[in-house]
Amino acid sequence: MRAARYHDYGPAEVLVVEDVPEPHAGPGEVRIRVAAASVNPVDWKVRSGAARAMFEVGFPAIPGRDAAGVVDEVGEGVTGVTVGDRVFGLGGVFGASAQYATLSAWAPVPDQWTLAQAAGAGLAVDTAGSGLDALGDLAGRTLLVEGAAGGVGSAAVALAVARGATVIGTASAGKHDYLRELGALPTTYGEGLADRVRELAPGGVDAVLDTAASGSLPDLVAIAGDADRVVTVADAARAGDLGVRARSSENNSALLAEGAALGARGGYTPHLAATYALDDIADAHRDSEGGHTQGKIVVLV
Repeated sequence: MRAARYHDYGPAEVLVVEDVPEPHAGPGEVRIRVAAASVNPVDWKVRSGAARAMFEVGFPAIPGRDAAGVVDEVGEGVTGVTVGDRVFGLGGVFGASAQYATLSAWAPVPDQWTLAQAAGAGLAVDTAGSGLDALGDLAGRTLLVEGAAGGVGSAAVALAVARGATVIGTASAGKHDYLRELGALPTTYGEGLADRVRELAPGGVDAVLDTAASGSLPDLVAIAGDADRVVTVADAARAGDLGVRARSSENNSALLAEGAALGARGGYTPHLAATYALDDIADAHRDSEGGHTQGKIVVLV
């Protein structure tokens, strides 16, 4: 099969597309014929070597955590899915940017989504849901989402609204219409955020989810009034010093199913910032590294 790989740490230019052996579904896994794979910050952080303390890389490595496609192998012990089903989901830290990939967590693709859109949902929904779960029952509560227009942030907004929360989301002014479509009250980030949030929520906010890693955690704690009411899915390095809980993805099929069900009801559609061909994956990584994208970058395989 054709796959993107890198043989050592380095910039996006170390990515090459070459022929490699196919993976096969192990126990508890499915294999998909990949239609599209997402590009996430973790992909280029691992590829560059910036995350080598957290993730061990066996070279050569295929980047990519999440993908969407059609099931063509079902591993031992797997039920509820058959060859030919359209699914999206996650495998390990590596392997999705290829013609075939194995998934350990997945959900059916709603009819309302293209496979390219579904490729942008896996890690976003899983990470967002993990962060929201850590904040407890959000029904009737007010939640502030920092970085609400990004892939994880937009999934968090949609999930939180569906769970009954009033959501305030931060993003640049040009993305505020998008946040309104998701059901959030938009505001800008940066200096003066506490005053702007107070205008939107005079009674204060009950919880805060940081998806941006913008250095705003101290301000978010001040806005929440208690570090225990703040969770970050993007800034674990600063979280410990402030007493903020950090969460990451869980490869949780139940969270993916929640996102899929929400998509089927029209409450969430992954927004694609850009699409690239597999042969142009280096450009996709550079685009992701540039930051400030609205939605997800995916590679069409």
